[in-house]
Amino acid sequence: MTSEELVFDHEQVRVHGFELYEGTPLDVRTVVAGMSQDVKDKFRFEEVPWSRFGHAYGSGHDVPGLLTELRSPDAESVGQALSRLWGSVVHQGTVGSVAPLTVPFLLRVAADATAHHRAGVLGLAAAAARRAHWGYGTRDTFLKVSTQELLCDCGGYAMNWSIEASRDAVAADADLLLLLLHDSDTEVRASACYTLATASGEADRITRALRARLTTEQTPAVRASLVLAVAELGREHADPRTASWTHSLWSDPTQPADVRIAAALSWLCLVDDSVPDDLRTALGALATADLADVLDSVPWIAHVDEKGLARTLDQMLNNTQPGAAWEDPWS
Repeated sequence: MTSEELVFDHEQVRVHGFELYEGTPLDVRTVVAGMSQDVKDKFRFEEVPWSRFGHAYGSGHDVPGLLTELRSPDAESVGQALSRLWGSVVHQGTVGSVAPLTVPFLLRVAADATAHHRAGVLGLAAAAARRAHWGYGTRDTFLKVSTQELLCDCGGYAMNWSIEASRDAVAADADLLLLLLHDSDTEVRASACYTLATASGEADRITRALRARLTTEQTPAVRASLVLAVAELGREHADPRTASWTHSLWSDPTQPADVRIAAALSWLCLVDDSVPDDLRTALGALATADLADVLDSVPWIAHVDEKGLARTLDQMLNNTQPGAAWEDPWS
């Protein structure tokens, strides 16, 4: 396909479907897969076709400049660039077609211990790799990464492709994220869990690393994130062992309360069983106001509501009507 033909024709898509562009230079999954290690490691933005893809405000040509600003030594400048990226490439939960191209670079910025706002940078990478479900803490949605439903972004591009490409980018750079499970910053560790859970591949290796970290992690919010990440990977990759593992955690009174609650939420999302009485009893005793204050910051729970644990429990245990009650916590 020549450069003159590299224009996404929406009329043709309406007639022939997105399959018309599958595997071509206009398929962002193909572009991400072809991005060399050298381009990613050396931030060689000039070799990435940013303008070919878009975000909420048009062409992605401005994205490299914002990514460059994320590496600034000035924290305020980094915060402003990150805010602009949030508002454009993942606008109100809509993953733009340029978003997957940012993921390898976002992961490398976050891996730099001298960088600013690293947890927020990871949060953006994770948002590019999953469908937003703010306000939905139901058993069906809480651990849901992908969807078979055809979705389009602000420019009419297949958002499913963009999410898939971002998940592929996470899997390709899983080693960077696995190192961050041991970072000194607790928010970075929790965000690394949330991002790793979106990976399209390497599920067994990632799961082993998450479970190993759980045996040494001391921070409640991170422990909960580790459990939820294992469960989300298990759900996405149909691992039948995950349900029994989460059941063993929530039913074990020797486990920390944060681990038991995260495991209970996970188990409910992994099985079709009705809610057993002993689980209701356990959650009633474990979900104290003090612990809720801690767990409300866990990414999965924070996306449900400002008081996310209470609303998540209400939806899962009582089939309460879901729905966003506040703005996106990562905007």
